[in-house]
Amino acid sequence: MGVKRFRSAEDMNASAALLVRQGGFERFLRHCARYWRLAPRVYPRGVVKFRSIEEAQRARAHIARENAQRLHRRCAEPE
Repeated sequence: MGVKRFRSAEDMNASAALLVRQGGFERFLRHCARYWRLAPRVYPRGVVKFRSIEEAQRARAHIARENAQRLHRRCAEPE
């Protein structure tokens, strides 16, 4: 899609809006990308070995809790 240039705001308002006709899946992917930019998940670096499945599940729950708290703090910050 090219860039359309206008000489004034009146020219811009008078022009017809461009309709992007894409399938539903492409729209879904755009929404997913937008969501992950707004609320990115943060994972610890490196590889971790766990001694049991319960320990791995506790670590996953801990990371999920931290990500949720980070998102809540970010949403609560005044702009």
